[in-house]
Amino acid sequence: MSTAHPSPRGGVTVGTLSELPPLEAGAVIYLRHWFSGSETRDQMRRDFEVNFGPEMADAAFEAFGTLCNFCATHGRRPLVRHGMTCKCLGADENCFANLLACAAEGQQDDAQILASLIVTPRKASELTQLASDCGLLMQQIMAPRPPLQPARPATATLH
Repeated sequence: MSTAHPSPRGGVTVGTLSELPPLEAGAVIYLRHWFSGSETRDQMRRDFEVNFGPEMADAAFEAFGTLCNFCATHGRRPLVRHGMTCKCLGADENCFANLLACAAEGQQDDAQILASLIVTPRKASELTQLASDCGLLMQQIMAPRPPLQPARPATATLH
């Protein structure tokens, strides 16, 4: 087992970003941005503002940050992520994206199961609620039009 990734199974490639619907692809891309440092977080915030306007951008940024921080604080283990420019989709990233989508679509039972894969069972309901709040907001701001390519280098295309 590698010391860089305490749980390498979470990083196993299960697909590509281009196979995901916009909400799920955005969730993975923003997850990578959130945990890659303050510079990429600032870039993410600017992208939100450009795409969604300042009010919605602030709400979405805060909700997404709360969701990510909750996963980091209460996670069963750290979420394994692929690199910022990687086209692959990792198992943990897929779980996170599907949690957000299920919760936003009101599929609470599925969302609860996915949440229990990320955090301890005691915290799964709370994570499901945070994912629902964040997912609904993300759906709302993505509904009028899909987001522009959020802070992605030209080499990391979705299609």
